[in-house]
Formats: sequence, structure tokens, C-alpha cells
Amino acid sequence: MSDGAQQRVSEGVETSFPESPWLVMKFGGTSVASAANWKRIANLIQNRAAEGLRVAVVHSALAGVSNLLEQLLTAAVAGDYQRVLEDIERPHRELAEALGVDPGPELSRCFEELAQLAAGIRLVGEVSPRVHARVMASGELAATVLGSAFLHSCGIANTWVDARDVLLSKAGRDDNERARFLAATCDFTPDASLAKRFGELEQVIVTQGFIARNARGDAVLLGRGGSDTSAAYIAAKLQARRLEIWTDVPGLFSANPHAVPSARLLQSLDYHEAQEIASAGGGVLHPRCIPPVRRYGIPLILGCTSHPQWRGTVVSQAPGEDTAQLKAISSRSGLTLVSMESMEMWQQVGFLAQAFDCFRAHGLSVDLVSTSESNVTVSIDVGVNAADPAILDLLAEDLGRLCRVRIIEDCAAVTLVGRKIRGILHEIGPALEAFEEQQVHLVTQAANDLNLTFVIDAEHAYRLVQRLHALLVGQFGSGGVFGPTWEQLLDQDTPPVPATLPWWAKQRERLLEIAEREQSAYVYSQDSVLRSARSLLDLGS
Repeated sequence: MSDGAQQRVSEGVETSFPESPWLVMKFGGTSVASAANWKRIANLIQNRAAEGLRVAVVHSALAGVSNLLEQLLTAAVAGDYQRVLEDIERPHRELAEALGVDPGPELSRCFEELAQLAAGIRLVGEVSPRVHARVMASGELAATVLGSAFLHSCGIANTWVDARDVLLSKAGRDDNERARFLAATCDFTPDASLAKRFGELEQVIVTQGFIARNARGDAVLLGRGGSDTSAAYIAAKLQARRLEIWTDVPGLFSANPHAVPSARLLQSLDYHEAQEIASAGGGVLHPRCIPPVRRYGIPLILGCTSHPQWRGTVVSQAPGEDTAQLKAISSRSGLTLVSMESMEMWQQVGFLAQAFDCFRAHGLSVDLVSTSESNVTVSIDVGVNAADPAILDLLAEDLGRLCRVRIIEDCAAVTLVGRKIRGILHEIGPALEAFEEQQVHLVTQAANDLNLTFVIDAEHAYRLVQRLHALLVGQFGSGGVFGPTWEQLLDQDTPPVPATLPWWAKQRERLLEIAEREQSAYVYSQDSVLRSARSLLDLGS
């Protein structure tokens, strides 16, 4: 990001720690997977250092590697994992070659340990949560070894730091073993000793997202997408001046820009609005990264690594417009509904306490809740809850002692996010006709008046978001919170296509001859048809 762009992004933002020298920069898996992006990352770090800031870099595993590590766990249990191991090592070696660096024995040690873990899994025929966490941590450890080596090659002095020596997890009272190892939370109280330790290094800090350590010294994970949370924890502990999160889009949009190209960039949000959009499935930010920066008033700035000149989203405590306004439409799949029905729950003292105690006993966090005189329906986000898939059967068995239970799987939540939603229901009303052909399983309106959520079958969510966005947000112009559309941003970097004559203009004389000879005719260009057919066959998806 240029100095001018940085000034535009940062203007109007206040922080609780204006005197802090620290800046935390987090880069996602796509951002660190190519040599071109690493050159941009090095340039960004040098620009921040030129501003007089101390930089701590937190980054993810290479894009796709975490999925391969999940495949490795399955393959190791089955006993045939060598090919997956090679698939994991290959992109790291290829990136090292593209970067022109020799990561030395450190990278080899990562893969040697990974092979040993896979062999152990094959031997015992199962994966414990503790081993699961160690395997998944390999992705971030290997990637940051490469990142540190490349920054050294660029003349950027840096120190590789193991995040497990920085972040210590804290176990919740009701967390089960899987949650403690695979969806841990950490203390993020400002840590003067950590700031002093990092300050004495007088270099850029390079560390990992996603991983931490428990009190026993075991590796734990912060849940998928937890690198954002790691960066927020470290920003809070260092009392950073700001947190920058760099990914493949420049910020939060009024919808998923990859699904809705007309989605508009949201230029500024307060913490609560950003939390709602992230929790509703915004995809760019992990919901758990907001509370640490919100507590200490640390501005969070989103940017696009491949286009650092684009203006991003600023999330801060600076008050925005207080008028009722719809700002985003998000969808979140992977939900399971649990419907509990009993006529005996009407005015029965303690029924909800007994029912929710069953969820607590199985380590399941409830998301949305809808109640009536004889029915309580709740949603569970299976992606967030680090629970064994069989746990739902045990839950249904326990709840069955209280009521009739129905499990509805493969659902999605479509959420309208904004400010003072109740004040614009009359404007939203006509758009609700979009739900006419949908089976709506659950409707909730947030107590903080920031969202209205509908739970439907997952197969309809994609199309419904597109339709609702066109009806409710698509007509809004730029200005205020709304920036350019995703299409407009891409067009800025698309070179103009040279004008070419269509085939029928080139064949004008021949077409006129056919018109004189025939009363009416359909005429096709064989070359154009073949060229279009080849284009279809060459599509990647």
C-alpha cells in the first residue's frame, strides 16, 4: 500500500495505544503462496518500517496445505499416506525455488516430524485430538520458515518466533478434549514482558497463526481460520497501534464478492457491525478476532495483498452513521438444527435449563434460538464446534428423555446485517417475497438490532443471497459506508481489450449474397463455433 493509500485507510481512526511502536500484519494462505505476493509483502513491511513502526508478521499455511493435512490424517489411519506427504512437501519446495531461497534444515525437520506423526497414526490406527493438533500445526511452521528465509534474502532482518511460546491457551470449564486441542482460546491481556522481549530483538518478528500451546506444553489449534485470531491476540498483548489483515479481497463487502460481483466494499465499520458480518459468514474475518481488538480499541485494517493500492475496510471504535441501514447480506452453511417439541414445556419451570444442560454436557455451543409454547429450535454450527460427528446421536438420545427431538442437517443461515434493523422492516418487507418458495426452518432477530436471520436448506442459500442483494443493496450508490463494487475494482486493473470486428462484419459481402439468394436463413460461422467450443472445454470448472 502506498503512503497515500495508507493515509486514506487510516484517517479518522483512534487507538488506545497511539504511542505504541508495534504493528501486527497478518497474511492469509493465498497471500503467502506465490513469489509475486511475497515481493509485495516485503515491500509492505519495508514501508511500515520506514514509518518508524516495529512489525510483527503473522501468517497462515500455504493455500490448500491445511486441507492436505486433513487428508493426511485420514490416509494415515487407512495406512497409505506417502502420496499425501509428497503432495504437502511439493508446494513448499516449489515456492522455495520460486523465491530463490534455501530454507536449510529447518524445513526438512518439519516434514521429517510430520512423517513420524503419520507413521505413529498408522501404527495405532486412530487420531487423538493431541496428535491432530500437532499434525495441523506443521502447515504454519513450514510456511513461516520459508517466509523468514525470503525476508532475509530481501535484506529484511527478522527473527522466526514459535507462536507456541507466545500464546497460551486457557481451558473452558465445559470444554471437551477435542475443543481444548482443536478450538482453543487464549489469554490476550497486554503483556509488557513480551513487548520487552520482542523489542530487544530490534528486528521484524515472523510467527505463525492458528497455533498455540496449553499449560502442559502441547500444541493446540485456534480452530480453522484461527490465524486472524492469533494476530488479534498478539496485537492485544503488544498493545499494537493497529492490526492489518491482508487477504485475497480488500475488505468486507455487502455480500461475498466471489458469489455476487455487484457486492460493494464496506469502507468503514464499527467493531459490532464487523462482528455481525463475520459471524454471519462474511468469510474474510474470523469472528473471534474482533473481541481482542475491540476491548483495547485497536483499529483493524483489511487490505488485498495482490492489490495493495486498493482502499480497504477500516474497523474501529470511531462512530459511523447512526441511521437505520442495511449493510450486508451473508450466508453461512454447515448448520444443523435441533428441534425439541413437547406440550409439557409450556410454563414448565427449568425445561430450557435442562435442555441446554444436555448441549453443555456434550461440549456443543448453541448459535441461534427460536422458541414457542411447545417447541424450541436451536442451530449448531458444525464447523465451529470441535465435536465428534457421532455426538449428535448422543445429544438426541439425552434430549429424548425430555421431549421429541428432530435433527435437520445441511442447513444454511441467510442473514441481513445492518444498523437498527427493526427500523427498516417496512423497507425489507417487499424483498421477503424471495422466500416464497423456500422452506424457512427458523427466523431470529438479534437482540442488539444488528441482524435478521433466516435458516433454510443449504442448497438454496447461494441463489437467495444473490436475489436479496439485488433487491436490497444492489441499487445503493457509492458514498458513505459503501465503496466500489467488486466488478469495478477488478476493472481498474483490467487492460482494455483491443476492438475487433465481429465475424459477420468481416463476412459482409458473403452474407449479402446469401440474403439475395435465400428468403430467410440462419447463418453460423464454423470457426466461431469451434473457438467457443474450445473455450468451454478449457474452463477449469
